[in-house]
Amino acid sequence: MESYLLDWANLLLRWVHVITAIAWVGSSFYFVFLDSSLTPPQDEDLKRQGVSGELWAVHGGGFYHPVKFAGAPPQLPSRLHWFFWESYSTWISGFALFTVSYLWNASTYLIDKSRMDWAPATAVVVALAFLAVFWLLYDGICRLFGRRRNGDAIVGALVFVLVCAASWLACHWFAGRAAFLLVGAMIATSMSANVFFWIIPGQRKVIAQMKAGQPVDPIHGQRGKQRSVHNTYFTLPVLFCMLSNHYSFTWGHPQNWLILILMMFAGASIRQFFVMRHGWKLGRNAHPLPYALVGAAVIVGTIAGLRLSQAPAAPQPPASSASAGPVGYGQLQPVLAQRCYLCHGEQVQMKNLRLDSPGSVGQHAQAIYQQAVVQKLMPMNNATGMTDAERDLLRRWFESGAAVR
Repeated sequence: MESYLLDWANLLLRWVHVITAIAWVGSSFYFVFLDSSLTPPQDEDLKRQGVSGELWAVHGGGFYHPVKFAGAPPQLPSRLHWFFWESYSTWISGFALFTVSYLWNASTYLIDKSRMDWAPATAVVVALAFLAVFWLLYDGICRLFGRRRNGDAIVGALVFVLVCAASWLACHWFAGRAAFLLVGAMIATSMSANVFFWIIPGQRKVIAQMKAGQPVDPIHGQRGKQRSVHNTYFTLPVLFCMLSNHYSFTWGHPQNWLILILMMFAGASIRQFFVMRHGWKLGRNAHPLPYALVGAAVIVGTIAGLRLSQAPAAPQPPASSASAGPVGYGQLQPVLAQRCYLCHGEQVQMKNLRLDSPGSVGQHAQAIYQQAVVQKLMPMNNATGMTDAERDLLRRWFESGAAVR
């Protein structure tokens, strides 16, 4: 029953998380586009009101005319929309999903004993520390260097080094699948913390100053804009981390930390292309195509490097007819008992799957083959030590017709 309820919790939380993430990323991308596409107002009345930019757009059969005030508008409107629940709900649902999927079963999903053989409680504490420590270090870098000359470049370089160090540590301390997700959660936590600690409080201070009839300090808008820009560059790396858990050839590689860094760098570079292309259309900057080409080149290089590193070894003598022949259920059953029953037996049926029953094995043969042979996702983190020879035995059983009699 516990496994069944956890599966439902995982499904529903994942559903909510994807929906809220779409809303957050969508609004973030839209406002980056809007800021990059604004042009000086033509109407004299808008200029007198303090409007610094405007945009005409058509969508869904209607015309829209958003404007941006350089500082504060002449007066506060009676209805003001705030953009923060997209961020908060994405983080809350994501953290809940991370708890259900990884922290709740740390010994299975979080720990790889070949890397760090620590107690589940220790692994959970260290994983949570990743979220908090990264935010503190990132925030400290922004505070110390963000307002200096060439501050954006300095912050960008230091944050890149910080992300690389965190990725290396995560991939050496945790199971590969969990490490990728943890790095994504770490960066996403800082994104939401930017909204919670800087962007929204700064906007509240501006409104409070307006209500009190005080001059509006522009520093609040500048700080909020800085953190908002950081968030847009974090977005594609985070999305890669969250999607990668379906592709074991990335996090299962011996140099998985390098793959993670390269793909996140590629995502940030490609995002730079999309950020700058709006300004290029208005003649504000050079064509940003080189950023996209750099990102694409890094991805292609990573794909090629993975392929070369997984190239087959020198040809081996042909296997004997006995070892290469069909495999029956009688030969496979001891492997299942030793490697799979721990999580899919009489006592525990994770994912509501039992492999101690021939009928169930036959029913789920395709999934077993995909998970254990093709993707090598199971056993999780290879906790029971399934060998390549045993995976090959499973492959030959499946290709022989997956008989269970």
